[in-house]
Amino acid sequence: MMVKADSEQKLYTRMRLWEFPDQYIVEPTNGSSGSCLAISREDGSMKLIDELQQSNSVQVPKIRTIFGVIGMLKLLAGSYLLVITERECVGSYLGHPIFKVSSLKVLPCDHSLKNSTAEQKKMEGEFSGLINVAERASGLFFSYDTNLTLSAQRLHDLGDESKLLPLWRQADPRFLWNNYMLEVLIDNKLDPYLLPVIQGSFQYFQAAIGKDIIDVTLIARRCTRRTGTRMWRRGADSDGYVANFVESEQIVQLNGYTASFVQVRGSIPLLWEQIVDLTYKPKFEIVKLDEAPRVAERHFLDLRKKYGSVLAVDLVNQHGSEGRLSEKFASAMQHIVNDDVRYLHFDFHRICGHVHFERLSILYDQIVDFLTKNRYLLLNEKGEKVEEQLGVVRTNCIDCLDRTNVTQSMIGRNMLECQLRRLGVFGGDETISSHPNFDENFKIMWANHGDDISIQYSGTPALKGDFVRCGQRTVQGILKDGWNALMRYYLNNFRDGTKQDAIDLLQGHYIVSVNRDMTPPSQKGGLEAIASIRLALSLVFTGFFFATMSLRQVGTDVRHLLFAVMWAALSLVIATFVRANGRIFCNRPRLHQPRR
Repeated sequence: MMVKADSEQKLYTRMRLWEFPDQYIVEPTNGSSGSCLAISREDGSMKLIDELQQSNSVQVPKIRTIFGVIGMLKLLAGSYLLVITERECVGSYLGHPIFKVSSLKVLPCDHSLKNSTAEQKKMEGEFSGLINVAERASGLFFSYDTNLTLSAQRLHDLGDESKLLPLWRQADPRFLWNNYMLEVLIDNKLDPYLLPVIQGSFQYFQAAIGKDIIDVTLIARRCTRRTGTRMWRRGADSDGYVANFVESEQIVQLNGYTASFVQVRGSIPLLWEQIVDLTYKPKFEIVKLDEAPRVAERHFLDLRKKYGSVLAVDLVNQHGSEGRLSEKFASAMQHIVNDDVRYLHFDFHRICGHVHFERLSILYDQIVDFLTKNRYLLLNEKGEKVEEQLGVVRTNCIDCLDRTNVTQSMIGRNMLECQLRRLGVFGGDETISSHPNFDENFKIMWANHGDDISIQYSGTPALKGDFVRCGQRTVQGILKDGWNALMRYYLNNFRDGTKQDAIDLLQGHYIVSVNRDMTPPSQKGGLEAIASIRLALSLVFTGFFFATMSLRQVGTDVRHLLFAVMWAALSLVIATFVRANGRIFCNRPRLHQPRR
């Protein structure tokens, strides 16, 4: 049983925010007698006060209800407070309510900026603009009562002393989205205000099978060590932390029993990148190839410490540039593979194509021995551990989005069937497909899970989602994939650079300092660049549109084939020109000197 934390360590669940001309005051209103928090709008300094102070201003203060303090960021001259202004209850995790951040607000504490130079004001404006991107951050979840950064197994294994600590001190920093932003509050010992937030996904459904009511939950926890956007964060860093690393936990609860199964995904753990240059698929570039074994070894050593045995499933193509990257991955793994680490390559596209995803059963047959040996967490009605998960499957493709999500949903389905047989809900040959309502809910849960992760990394929902959602490929799904692929191209080239800077700022990977070279991005040619982008894109897309329309008419008139070739050639010429001049359009000045 988990020991309850002392009442003074409980988080405030509802607060009133008073906006005075000189300060913000956060007043707990959830029945707590705790102190109010006063934040100076001059410099962001904080202090606890016993009661609201009378303001000397004749201006009536603005009052709003908030549901949590995410943290504070300090820039060149001002500080910025982030608070949750709207929340939505999306389910429960091990009996505790889970909330999604529906809306958050950035509150500036920048009155001291009036004494800054014009150059500092300009730079502050640019940095504060990046912080405002946080107001559009998606997939943020939190709980006032339980540690959402830890899996059910890690929560169960916490010692009694650890369970008495405030939630932020129990949290796994890998998955604590506001880890850096909480530092100022931690320094001021503001435990009741320190709300841990994760980014990822939280899906939940309840269904009946016979007399049994089953609760199924699926949680994604995104790692913050090498977080970012699709083309701007690839591979690993020198410490072995990889891009788009996500821990996915599937939990089933019924009749007092709890079963949990954890999988992970993450970019190929080598030093590699794709430089955005306006081509649809920029070249993969492996950096410091001689360090590949060391970086991969660090990554898998960390996984072994946290999860036990590891089975690395590589889904990338064996040919082309993907094949070369996969070959280097396999070569690095030769130095790592042992009794606790296995490597398996499965050419998803060659074996499954774009429609025959049922052939993933071939992969399952190759990994079922690992799954059987390493099991899953199972707690009985008394909360006692009956089974323990001893290892984890690590899945990757290139983006760790589309092929990965299809594969993980297949593994999750098979493990859930094993758990339900163990609990006596399913007979020996019974499957999820035998129960249409349960099957539909399960597919939707995993499809939404994949979409959430994909939106946070690539900006669009996952590709191949129709198979996860419907169990088969559809014409509508294929067309939707085409549109989403086009949107990814646009976002990667023209939006994600700024978004990446904002993420680096929020996560503390870049810290603003007056001693740094902060020359603002050159505005020279700005209008020309914007005009060139729009003109080039318009011409390319128009060319491909007419080429596609002409190809559809080839059956009625062979002349349309000539038109299709002409339009396609024109589009390629324009695209080649754009690529050659791509640095003008998409390579904006980057933030440098990362924190870690």
